[in-house]
Order: sequence, then structure tokens, then C-alpha cells
Amino acid sequence: MLVFVDQQELDHFQGTATDGVACTWEGEDVVHLHLARPLHGYGKESLCLFTTDASVLEKAGTLSRYSHVVLVDDSKNVSAFEVECGSPKKVDLQFIPSRENLYSRSKGILEVGTLAPKRVMIVGLGSFGSQIAIELAKAGVGQFALMDFDRVELHNLMRHTCVVNDLGRLKTDALYDAIKGKNPYAVVDKFPIDINDDPEILEQEVAKADLIICATDNNRSRFNLSNAVVKFGKTCIFGRANSRAAGGDVFRYVPSGPCYNCLLGNSWFASDNEEVTDVQSARRNGQIAAYVSEEDANAIVQVGLSADINPICNMMVKLSLVELSRGTESGISSLEDELIYDYYMWANRRENRFANWVPLPGAGAKPTILRWYGAHIQKIDNCAICGNGEEMDLDEGDEVEVMLNNLSQD
Repeated sequence: MLVFVDQQELDHFQGTATDGVACTWEGEDVVHLHLARPLHGYGKESLCLFTTDASVLEKAGTLSRYSHVVLVDDSKNVSAFEVECGSPKKVDLQFIPSRENLYSRSKGILEVGTLAPKRVMIVGLGSFGSQIAIELAKAGVGQFALMDFDRVELHNLMRHTCVVNDLGRLKTDALYDAIKGKNPYAVVDKFPIDINDDPEILEQEVAKADLIICATDNNRSRFNLSNAVVKFGKTCIFGRANSRAAGGDVFRYVPSGPCYNCLLGNSWFASDNEEVTDVQSARRNGQIAAYVSEEDANAIVQVGLSADINPICNMMVKLSLVELSRGTESGISSLEDELIYDYYMWANRRENRFANWVPLPGAGAKPTILRWYGAHIQKIDNCAICGNGEEMDLDEGDEVEVMLNNLSQD
């Protein structure tokens, strides 16, 4: 029998005796003992007892209503007992670590103490946003603001962190549980909203965040978010996949640097070949016209594999950790000298816009797949968002070869 007790809960245990909840994984001989019912219960539940009175273990019949007993003595030593037919039998006890020890293995690589008070705002909790949220929680980020009005649907599951049991749930609720499962001490605020319809909440949360992640699938939300991060001087990381996830790109906005509008004005973030992930949102975003039949619309939607988007999500996570840890000494400090670009491009396959790229073997300095390419973006003086000019007439159709010419000259 494996018995676990939450160290953080024990630190708050007061009094002589308190009824708790035992959550048992049936058939696996695993039980978690809690002072109060977990917000999201799991396994089969029964009653357990937390006590400082060792004499109850000797009183026949007093324990018949309990499955387990946790004894805390005067020296704060903790023991656990399984109750069978009213008789307690001592079992081995393990602890769910406190906040200070949860990320002990990351010390030396990440400065977890620096990440714990950081607040990350993630807009869009699809296949990108969900993965990024979990990775940042695993790294020790302590505060999250999650924004997405959508629910978990069947077409999400192939690449999403959510599972079949989450179908129909709000993505904000499902990701709340997932983050708490990795970092039970994280503060997670949920906003099941469309940021395009709630500019006031958008700006309030941008103002509070240390870092913003834009993982949405449409330019309207990206522009609205770009306006807000420029206004409040916050760093924001934008990321997306190309059609069928043949590749993707990431843009990092830092205060006073080129903004998302500058990116489009330099023809680096073309949307003509952007991935279409589902029919409903594609119709809503204008990617699929209203007159297109359902059959033809379904044919347009061809998403890439989870393995295709993982490198892009990973780059967004790396950039996030660099920004959140900037100025502190850690194992990733050296990345500050490596990840210096505004824009990064990745290709998974020689397909679509990457069809003419050179095969990986023998590519040398020529553009090829499965490598990151970085570039500096020119800040536009008359930019409508970060400058003082009029809104530009943007041409988003430039070919990737033009971009790579600029890249090679960098």
C-alpha cells in the first residue's frame, strides 16, 4: 500500500482531531489522504482521521468509520495507519512535497524562486496554449491568467493536453485542473471570454501580467492584444503553425521594439498559408467563407501532428522562461545571448511554402527543415500601433524565399 499525505496541508493542521478524505485508486493499492476534499476529487473516497492523540489507536471500535489514520505527534513526526475491521496497521508514508521542494530537481537550471511570483497571461488554450501552460507550470511559474471562450471538442484532442473525459468542458476549467495537477500551489485565474469582446478585462490583465502568450488563431485577437501590450509596455510572445503544420513561426515583442503590426508590415508573418484547425472557428475568423459547403470546409481542415507543433511550442516556452528569468543567474542565462531575435521560423517538412528548401543532408548554410532561423524585424516609424503614423495597407503574400533572402543578409 502506497500512502501519500500533502506536506503543505499538514503544515496547516491544527487541533487534536479532524476528519479528512481518503482518495483511493482501486486495484492499485494507492491512497492520498487529505485534510479536506480536493477541489477536483479522484478515485474512490472514504473517511480518514488526522489526530495528535495516539491513544485512539488503542481504543477498540473507535476507528470503524475510518479507512486510514494519520498521527502527528508532539515532535511533528507523522505516521499513517490503514484500518481493517477497526484495527489500525501501520503503513509506509510518503509526502507530496511542499512548494519549496516540489521543483528541487530544477535548481541549478531554473531559478524557481524567481518564477514562483511571476504571472503569465495565456490567450488561446488550444493545442499551442494548453501545452505552453502545462510546461510553464512544470517549470515553476506560480501565477496564470487563462483566456479562452471555447470548449474542449473532439477535434481538439489529437494535439491537445486535454483528454476524452474533458469533452464539453470549458478549456479554462480543464487547463485549471491540468495546471493544478502539476503545480498545486499555482494561482490560476480563469477568463472564459473572447478578448475581442472584452477589451476592459483584456487591458486589466495585460497590466497585471509579467509576460503574455498569444496562441490565438486569428489576426483580430492578435492586433487587439498587440495594442494592449504596447500600451502597457509588456513583453508578448506570438506563435502559430502554417498549413498542415508543415512549419511555423514565433514572434517576440519587447517594449520599444517592433510590434506585431511592424511584423506584418515587413511581410514576415503572412496569413495566407495559416493553419486551419477547425471549421467553426475558421468560419468565424473568415478563413472559410460562409458560402463554402460543410463537406468542402471539412476538406480544408487538415491539421498537422502533435509532433509537428511541439518544436514551436517548445521555442515559445524557452523564450518565455528566458524573459521570466532575465537578469537572474541560472542554467538558462546563456540563452539570453542565443535567443536575441524578434522572429523565428521553423519547418517540419519540405511541403507547401517550404517545398523548395534544400534536403537536410548536405544543406550546409542553405535553408532546410528541422532547424530554427532567426531574424531581426525592422521597427516601422509610422506604425499604427507602436509609432505615430496611419494604419498601413499590408501585403501579406510575400513568398518565403524573399524572407530567407533578408534572413541570410542579417
